[in-house]
Amino acid sequence: MSLKVGDIAPDFLAKDQHGENITLSQFKGKKVILYFYPKDSTPGCTAQACNLRDNYEELLEKGYVVLGISTDSVTRHQNFIAKNELPFSLIADTERVVHELYGTWQLKKFMGREFMGTVRTTFVVDEKGVISKIIEKVKTKDHTAQILD
Repeated sequence: MSLKVGDIAPDFLAKDQHGENITLSQFKGKKVILYFYPKDSTPGCTAQACNLRDNYEELLEKGYVVLGISTDSVTRHQNFIAKNELPFSLIADTERVVHELYGTWQLKKFMGREFMGTVRTTFVVDEKGVISKIIEKVKTKDHTAQILD
């Protein structure tokens, strides 16, 4: 599935860092930033999360909800949030269901190896559940500016 701007964002049911069920549809009427990232506590992922953390108040003021999504476990998310004082929820997509819905689980190449993994991508979803922006070339240290552009 290849999503594009103007498509209805696929709804999902997943677990947040507390092991609680979370759906996209529960945020209907709000703008949602769904950011898919490879792994908690790696340099790029930490930079991206901290950039969103440092600009979180501005994002809230503009009406956004921030949801990070990786294949990490609930426990890893809890540790990542605690270590970096993240004010937003992280989704534990350990079975890659949400990744498959959004097309972010793909074949990657690194140092001559091929493997399946998360392609860092951000989807901005409007109040009606429509994808209004897709960021595929994420600047981890300046991600908020990319979202608000």
